[in-house]
This record gives sequence, C-alpha cells and structure tokens, in this order.
Amino acid sequence: MPHIALGNDEPGVRGLFRYRPETARPLIELAEVMLRGESPLTHGERELIAAHVSALNDCDFCYRSHAANAAAQLPQGMDLVERVRADPGAAPVPDRMRAPLGIATAVQKGGENVTEAHVSAARAAGATDREIHDTVLLAAAFCMVNRYVDGLATSVPDDPAMYAARAGHVAADGYLGLPARTPEH
Repeated sequence: MPHIALGNDEPGVRGLFRYRPETARPLIELAEVMLRGESPLTHGERELIAAHVSALNDCDFCYRSHAANAAAQLPQGMDLVERVRADPGAAPVPDRMRAPLGIATAVQKGGENVTEAHVSAARAAGATDREIHDTVLLAAAFCMVNRYVDGLATSVPDDPAMYAARAGHVAADGYLGLPARTPEH
C-alpha cells in the first residue's frame, strides 16, 4: 500500500506519474532521451544498465520493468539479464559492456565512487566518452527514480506477463509512445 493516496491503482512509477502528471512529463521525456535517444549504447544495453542499477537498489518494480525491456531488446533475452543480476562480472557480456556495468555499479554506491580506473577500463574496452557519460547519467537517474518509487511504497505486480506486455510497447514505440493514461519510466 502506497504511503500516500495516489487516487489510482497504477503500479510503481506509473501511479506516481498519474498522481503528478506535471512532474511525470519531464521524467518521461528524460527516460526517452536516456533509454531511446541517440547513443553508442543500444536500447537493450541501456535497459540492461537500468535493470542492473534497479536490482542493486532493490527496487523491484523498476528492476522487473527494465529487465523485461532489456530482455525484449537483447538477443540473449531474460537469461542474460538474470545472469547480470546474479553476477555482472561473470555474465556473458562483452568487455565493451562489462566496463559500463562497473561504472553503473560505482555510481549506484555514490558518484564519488567512480574512479579513473573505471573510466580507463571502459576506454580500454572501447567505450567512448559519450558511452561513459550516458552510463553515469543513466545510473544516477535510476537511483533517483528507484528512490522515488520505493520511497512512496508503490505497488509491485507479480505477473511477469504484465511487464513483458509493457516491454513490447516500449520496444516498438519508446516511452513517449506509451498510452498517456499509464506512462512508464
């Protein structure tokens, strides 16, 4: 049960967005740019970073949402997402992706935890400054959204099919293309 009366039954951040549509719109636009806009990281890779940070923050709604989105957009599907969640160091991802996951992990602990060693490892694996930037922004933004969702104790559906259905819409239409009544982060 949410800590405040949201006036709707939408789960997770969607309920918060319906409660405050004036704050929802810029957050949805930011999600669209971060997760779907131009970047050397694919949509699926960015969704994987969002899921990874959400898992580290124990934000179940955001993890389930972005895990489903990543699975829908990565050839290895949910198996890869779950393997990254279990052990990102041993997960079968290329070094080009392992380094950004390491940066995202450091950001989740606190921005000051990102070191020159993280950045050097990312560059050595072929990451561009843009990929490093996008990873830090994405991880920091998801820390904020995770705390927003969990700080107000929003509801978390158990049905994986609900997350998978939304993931199909995100993969096809992005975040701005979701129905206005039920925005997704």
